[in-house]
Amino acid sequence: MDYSLFTRVLAEFLGTAILLILGNGSVAAVSLKGSKEFRAGWIIIVIGYACGVMFPCLMFGGVSGAHINPAMTLAQAINGMFPWNEVLPYIAAQLLGALVGQLIVILCYWPYYKQTDDSDAVFGTFSTNDAAGNMFNYFVNEFVGTMILVLCALCSLSLPWGKENLAAGAITVGFVCGALVAALGGPTGPALNPARDLMPRLLHQVLPMPHKGSSHWKEAWVPVVAPICGATVGVALFTLFV
Repeated sequence: MDYSLFTRVLAEFLGTAILLILGNGSVAAVSLKGSKEFRAGWIIIVIGYACGVMFPCLMFGGVSGAHINPAMTLAQAINGMFPWNEVLPYIAAQLLGALVGQLIVILCYWPYYKQTDDSDAVFGTFSTNDAAGNMFNYFVNEFVGTMILVLCALCSLSLPWGKENLAAGAITVGFVCGALVAALGGPTGPALNPARDLMPRLLHQVLPMPHKGSSHWKEAWVPVVAPICGATVGVALFTLFV
């Protein structure tokens, strides 16, 4: 079934919002004082992000392709797999979805933000940074993680078995995302998605939140540029070998 551009853009907006609610919501749950999941551990975040990718893919994969990531949209356009005239509407919807999703997380956890005096813990519920303060490591981690995510997603959703059973492909993509958060989450978070990092960082900067600390804008380009580069290579590898 062919869907209108408006319907597909709406799907991208909703999918990205869900990604942020489940992903960054899980980070807030384990990072903010007073939460019943406070210090519950990284596995909660792994599950949150795995489901944050899996559910939009299940819900909207057959509608918009469930890019829910500007890096995926740009990389497919660069490699001739997506029309350039739809890139801007898709990315605008993804950015707005990320903004709304993060606002919902803040709304749900506002009492616990006020209790938390650790500025790093607060920032971690919004965006990413490199734990060692190493920009090169930050870039490599985001590049490699996004390349793997995009390559695995395209293989899962575009090969015959994935096309015949979209649910199986979407579930696989969710597990891949969860595995990447588990395997590569230590250094940076990670973002793997420019919208998931940039829009929450903007909110962190402008909202009058207690104990929020720095928004780390000097390194904010990394989780934007590195995922786009990694995704472009991932799509190129898919088109070359698959």
